[in-house]
Amino acid sequence: MAEQPERPTLQARVSNRLSRYFSVTPLRLRNERPMVSFTFDDFPESAATDGVSILDQYDAKGTFYVSGSLVDKWCDHWQGVSAGDIVQLHRRGHEIACHTFSHQPATELDASRLAAEVEQNRNYLRSLAPSIQIDNFAYPYGLGSVWRKAQLAKTFRSSRSIIPGVNSGVVDLQYLRSTPLIDRNIDRDGIDRAFDALVDTNGWLIFYGHDVTARPSPYGCTPTLLRHALDAAAKRNVAIKTVAGALDAAGA
Repeated sequence: MAEQPERPTLQARVSNRLSRYFSVTPLRLRNERPMVSFTFDDFPESAATDGVSILDQYDAKGTFYVSGSLVDKWCDHWQGVSAGDIVQLHRRGHEIACHTFSHQPATELDASRLAAEVEQNRNYLRSLAPSIQIDNFAYPYGLGSVWRKAQLAKTFRSSRSIIPGVNSGVVDLQYLRSTPLIDRNIDRDGIDRAFDALVDTNGWLIFYGHDVTARPSPYGCTPTLLRHALDAAAKRNVAIKTVAGALDAAGA
């Protein structure tokens, strides 16, 4: 699981659970071949260095969900990415996406506060590079909000949860499933099983993680685990795409 707030309220837990069952933007995927996306939350510096270096070896691009307030900051487990690295990765074709500005759970934000968080994050990222498009969202702490899904659908092509599984058939664009690429949650066999399920369904597998380092935080992965996932994709002829690229291929 991704890092959680200390004690999610009962309302937050209920809202997150209900988010799984009430779809506001259903889409039948129409991709021609299985797809995988590698996504990183909060954007630790190591994801921009070690992580991207490995992605480059496979000619792969990632999606990085940024909270502007965490940029250039130490955040308990890692150093946040620099503003300059965000710009460089954007120019190299990686996707920069939204994770709210202050990293507050959507379950704790009313409509006006969520809109303000999104706008502040958008303005911050565009102040770094006006060409950055903020088209996709990931729920901070993985806590989806049944009350905010319709609002997010008006602003973003997709919102990503941390409920594991392959996205296949008809999916909820505002509650996409994702699988942890986190050493304490998955091993090589688990990665292989996830890819086998992906190929069987011709679906879309989304991995999420945080830092990438030889000694990762409880929410990160080693370079070895990331390489294994990329090798597994190559062996099965799975297309590696950013979230935005996968949505295009799926006909969203």
